[in-house]
Amino acid sequence: MERRRFESESLLLLAAAIWGFAFVAQRVGMRYTGPFLFNGIRFLLGALVLLPIAVVIRRREAAIRGAGAETAVVPADRAMPAYHGGTAAPAAGGPRRARWTAARAAPAGILAGAILFCGASLQQVGIVSTTAGNAGFITGLYVVFVPLLGLFAGHRPGGGTWAGALLAAAGMYLLSVRGGLRMSPGDALVFASALCFAFHVLVIGWASPRSRPIELAMTQFAFVGLASLAVALAREPVDAGGLLAAAPAILYGGALSVGVAYTLQVVAQRRARPAHAAIILGMEAVFAAFGGWLLLGESIPPRGLVGCAAMLAGIVLSQLSEIRRAPGPGPATHPPAS
Repeated sequence: MERRRFESESLLLLAAAIWGFAFVAQRVGMRYTGPFLFNGIRFLLGALVLLPIAVVIRRREAAIRGAGAETAVVPADRAMPAYHGGTAAPAAGGPRRARWTAARAAPAGILAGAILFCGASLQQVGIVSTTAGNAGFITGLYVVFVPLLGLFAGHRPGGGTWAGALLAAAGMYLLSVRGGLRMSPGDALVFASALCFAFHVLVIGWASPRSRPIELAMTQFAFVGLASLAVALAREPVDAGGLLAAAPAILYGGALSVGVAYTLQVVAQRRARPAHAAIILGMEAVFAAFGGWLLLGESIPPRGLVGCAAMLAGIVLSQLSEIRRAPGPGPATHPPAS
């Protein structure tokens, strides 16, 4: 179980790295397209990336269930008439389990997609009237919001998790904010987006163990993409030349930032607790600063380096606290779906 939890949190760290470097792609892409058009195309592209994977997984599960149904012979008085005239029963986790998870993937994906759409849209609109440093810090406050909101869902983070979250938030401040932090209308919108991202982490933590991760991810991507495109067609100009110029950034944002990173989040949160997932995903700010330094020539001042160290210390502190607690799965209380 500890090995699986380590694997899950490693996937979350990889997702944070992809998202961090995606800030570079988004900054480049936004030179040529509007925010809603950019989001719409990249989220739909992310859904298309997962489509063949979902088809392959469905076919494999159908083959496994078929083989199990042919070999799992049971007594006639316990047989289910719907399977081979009452002579065989479905394998464990078979069609009934498949229907149960599929029935929840669509509504859960739509709910997660609606929250993600609100968060991404509020952030994109708010960042226009605030600084990038303020936006980065305020968005990162979801690291603290997740354990706070999780209390209403019955989660009980330990003292080390709280300390790690606060230490990570302080590190984000040192890394992102240069100058005074004043609440402007843009800051308020970004603050609202941080609340949305916190709710999104909690919803994924609840839904992922209860449905197929790939189908859950595809559903939320498709919802965000279609909703963003609808807004873009109504409010933003569509320029073919701009789309062509932004194509590399859109490909990275769609295939990696959406298709890979958000799917890693869904898969990893099957076992990682939401509060710990939020702290690890907060390392996105560190990777964003590193990507800006490496690819855009942006400087990282000494206080930013101290902030990176503080965020890393927050993750370590939360993990040490987790090791001391009784082992167990993440938010799920039953075996995950096949």
